[in-house]
Amino acid sequence: MTVQIPNKLYFKIGEVAAIVDVKTHVLRYWETEFNAFKPVKSHSNQRLYRKKDIETALLIKDLLYRQGFTISGARKKINKEGVKKAAAEGGRLDDRGQLKQIREDLRAIKSLLQDRHEF
Repeated sequence: MTVQIPNKLYFKIGEVAAIVDVKTHVLRYWETEFNAFKPVKSHSNQRLYRKKDIETALLIKDLLYRQGFTISGARKKINKEGVKKAAAEGGRLDDRGQLKQIREDLRAIKSLLQDRHEF
């Protein structure tokens, strides 16, 4: 099953929970258990997730819920193989899609910087 991730620079925890189809407390718990899953925090301490964080959450969910790994087993698999290699076993990551996302992220950053300089 492929999940469509919207083209945005940052996502709030509620949006990520809806995309991944888990509760927000599950995401917060995964942050404590998986070093590869660490969203940035805003100046107001709000979690801000990037697309790569959502992909990591989807991988964690797949390992735990579909493949039957324990938290410890999933952590070891991700630490040993890395997120991309572990995800590749469940389905190839789309390099072209990642490049498009990077391009859109750069455009969004450029737009934000231009807006700041208009003051």
